[in-house]
Order: sequence, then C-alpha cells, then structure tokens
Amino acid sequence: MQKTALITGGSKGIGLAIVKKFLSEGFHVISISRSMGELEWLNTAYPGQLTMLFADLSQKPEVHKVASEVDLICKRLDVLVNNAGVFIPGEIHTEEDRVFELQMALNLNAAYYLSKAVIPLMKVAGDAYMFNICSTASIMAYDSGGAYCISKHALLGMTKVLRKELMAFGVAVSAVLPGATYTESWSGSDLPEDRFIKTSAIADAIWFAWQNRQHAVMEEILLRPFKGDI
Repeated sequence: MQKTALITGGSKGIGLAIVKKFLSEGFHVISISRSMGELEWLNTAYPGQLTMLFADLSQKPEVHKVASEVDLICKRLDVLVNNAGVFIPGEIHTEEDRVFELQMALNLNAAYYLSKAVIPLMKVAGDAYMFNICSTASIMAYDSGGAYCISKHALLGMTKVLRKELMAFGVAVSAVLPGATYTESWSGSDLPEDRFIKTSAIADAIWFAWQNRQHAVMEEILLRPFKGDI
C-alpha cells in the first residue's frame, strides 16, 4: 500500500526539499502551502503522486478546513511534517503585538491544531511518524529573536508532550532543530552558500529517522552548519 506524507509549507525551502524526498521514495505527498511556489514542476514530474492544498495556516478556520480536506483524501496518514513557519526579527520590548501573534499563530498554533486533527489518521497507520520543524532557536535565545524564539521554544515543548502521548499508539514524534539553512531568506547574504546547511540535508535526516523508526526514535534531530552557527 502506498504511504502518505502530509507536509506543510511545502512550496519552498526546507518544506520543498522534504516534499521532493518523499516523492522520490514513492510516497503520495499532500503539500499544504499558501501558494504554488516551486511545486508546479514536481506535479508534472510525479503525476498523480502529489496533492496540493492551499491555505493560510495562521488562520485557525483554514487549518480546520484543510484538515477536513485531508480526511477526505486519505483514510490513514503515515508521516506528518509540521514545517510551515515565519521568522520576523524583533525584540520583545519593542516589537509590535502583531509580530508575536502572527509567529505564534503560524509557528505553534497551526502545528497544534493540524496535528490534533490528523492524529486519528496516524493512529490508523499504526507506525506513523510526526516531525515538527523547530529550530536552534528552540534551545537558545539570540539577538533579534524575540517572539520567534518564544514560538520555537513552545513548539519543542509541544513535541515532547506529543512524543509522550502518542508512543502508546505506535506513533513516533521528533523535533527537528536546524541551524542556519540556505533558503531564499538568506539568498541576499554576503556569506557563501557552503556556510549554510543544505535543505536536502534536513530532508535526508528526516528520511533516515523514518527508515529506522522500528528500532529507535530520534527525539531531537539537531543540525548546525559544519563550521558552526551564524
């Protein structure tokens, strides 16, 4: 039976790399994003294997709507990757309230509500796996991290709770904590591309964890650039 992976924020960056990886391994992939991004050519390359759903996951009603669509598409879910997120630099004492509210809504609440909605499908699968894309900001604070660091700390905490709750149902849960990763947000940097983590390296780490789920759970997957943090 073909397995199914649900990936949020799958149209670019880390999410796109994860979509590519699971498609290449024969999965049916459901990608949730706000726009087509770079998915169009993948849809052509893997006919019938990629389902694209569009939603603004910072809005709770849209999370519930897209979760209902997922429920109609598949009766079991093998992999969930909560990747959708946003980074807005700022400091707590100066940033606007909307900066905090948006980052909490997309970086934390979306993962909470979507996970809650699709966990029944993961229980059906029996040996399903949830990956929450956290950050090194989940374990350390840094300059101009503000609300972003708060949201990522909270996401790591939620991941630990879900690991505890779901192990009885055979569902594994991992936190993925990447450092600086080369995506379009860094494309204007003066630093060379090889100073960053490649998005494909994160996808490969997730795939390794999935492959070895019968033997071990990688509770926290921490990746940093080879030459250290930026």
